[in-house]
Formats: sequence, structure tokens, C-alpha cells
Amino acid sequence: MTNSMTAFASGKGHGGAGFSWTWELRSVNAKGLDLRLRVPDWVTGLEAGLRAALSATLARGSVTLSLRLTREDEALRLGINQTQLSAVLEAMAEVEETAMARGVSLAPATAADILGQRGVLEQVSGDEDPAPLKKALLTDFEAILADFCAMRATEGAALQEVLLAQLDSIDTLTDQAAAAALARRDEMQANLQAALARVTENSTAVDPARVAQELALIAVKADITEELDRLKAHVTAARDLIASDGPVGRKLDFLSQEFNREANTLCSKSQSKTLTAIGLELKAVIDQMREQVQNVE
Repeated sequence: MTNSMTAFASGKGHGGAGFSWTWELRSVNAKGLDLRLRVPDWVTGLEAGLRAALSATLARGSVTLSLRLTREDEALRLGINQTQLSAVLEAMAEVEETAMARGVSLAPATAADILGQRGVLEQVSGDEDPAPLKKALLTDFEAILADFCAMRATEGAALQEVLLAQLDSIDTLTDQAAAAALARRDEMQANLQAALARVTENSTAVDPARVAQELALIAVKADITEELDRLKAHVTAARDLIASDGPVGRKLDFLSQEFNREANTLCSKSQSKTLTAIGLELKAVIDQMREQVQNVE
């Protein structure tokens, strides 16, 4: 089954010492596996666990994982800043003393008045053991990773259909090239015989056997049988790779380069408008296939 390297998954969860969180996992093409994680470093061991899960599941791609943590009961976790409380009480005492000295009576301050002063009441973070939170996060991440892999598989299935269609086109064009080469054979033979006749008629010093040998060598160099055979073999190999399990992107990339090499050689040997046109169409399909192969894991 062919997998794509392009995918996206996201999700939300809650639990683990009163936290809620949001995941975002995405990937694009890459030569190897490049993991980029943005997770809270105070949750000890979390990043290592996430990296292990990703590495065990994915083979290629530039993968970015983001985790945003929020404490659900953070508004209730309040504490008193003792330093600020002392400063406020001292200031209040000074104000009352000054007021009394001037004969001004002040209403007694309440606890609410004191807590309402800036900095007296503040949010505080706890010192809980992060292990339960880590466990909850790693468990929740399993579903995110499963969705992510499912999208890679769905994209890969569509990609596989495109690649198989392109391989069918290459196979058909190779058959057309073989037919064109067969049709070219009689014309090439006639041209070579005419060339041999012209050379031998216009010069008595030329060895006919030597000329015939050179013309035969030209004919061998123009033969595209090996290129056609290799194209056929590459088509079979590519189909087998696509049907196999596991990452095949690197091997398909190598094969696509081999396809291109054979098509270039075919064009250079064509000596025929028809065969040249087929070779150029082959190159166009192969280039399209090479672009698609870059997405395969």
C-alpha cells in the first residue's frame, strides 16, 4: 500500500491533573524523516515518548507536531503574595494613622478590600507530578497519530492510482516505440544500402567490406531494442514496488531516473520523426511521474 508524505491531523483532549490540550500534526515531503516537536519541556519524558511513537510509525517526511496545554482549573488556583500583602497592610496602617492625626475617621477595611489590592491575590502553579499528565497525553496521542496515518494512506491510495495510470501510459508508449522501430527497420536498411552503393561507385579506393562494416556498426548504434527491454522491465519493477508493503518512495525515485535515462537514449537514437515524437511523449509522462513520486513515503 502506497502512503503519501503529506497529511494533517488535529484533536483536543482533557484530563491528567486538570489540563486540557490541543494537538496539531502535519507533514510534507522530505528525503528522510525530520521530526520537529513543539511541546512543553516541563512534562518530563513527553518529547522522547512522542518521538519514539512517530519514528516507529513513519519512515519519511518533514513532520511538525505542536501541543498546547491549558490548565482547566487555573482560575481557581489562587494564592496570596505575602510580600505584597505586607506592603498593602503597612500602607493602610500609615493611612489610618495619618487620618487619625487629622481627626478623620475611616471605615474599617474588610478582607475583600485587602484582597482587591493589586498583587495581593495571584494565580499560582502547582508542583504536581507530571507523570500522570504525560501518560494521559501519550495515550491521547495514539488516536491523533492513527488519524494522521489514515490520511497518509488515503492520499497514498489516490497517488497510487495516478502512478499506475502513468506506468500504463509508459507501457503503451514503449509498445508504440517498438512498432515504430520495426517499421523504421526497412527504411534504415534501404538508406544504408544506398549509402554503401554511393560510396563504392564514387571511389575505387574504398574497401566495400570496410564500408559495410562501418554501416553495420551505425545500424547497431541505432538499435533501441535494449532501451525498450529496459523500459518494460522498469514498468514491471515499479508496479511490483507499488503493490508491496512498506515505504517505496526512494526506490521509485531511483526507477524514475532510470526511466528518464532510457527515454533520453531512445530519442538520441531515433532517426525517425515518429520515434522521436514517441520518445518526447515518454519523457513528458516520466517527468510527471517523477513529480508524483516525490510525494511517496
